[in-house]
Amino acid sequence: MFPFVFEWAWDMSHMVFMGGLWYALTIIGLGLTYCLIKAAVDTAREGKRTNDPHH
Repeated sequence: MFPFVFEWAWDMSHMVFMGGLWYALTIIGLGLTYCLIKAAVDTAREGKRTNDPHH
């Protein structure tokens, strides 16, 4: 049963479950977004370094 189906009843258990689901998806999405942006920035800066002690 999905929230867009008209028989959906917004009782407390559905609110807690859906709230937890969207909270977890938000945290995962923000983490992935951060990693993608950091990878893009690091890749763009890689060509500008000449004396990098890391391999």
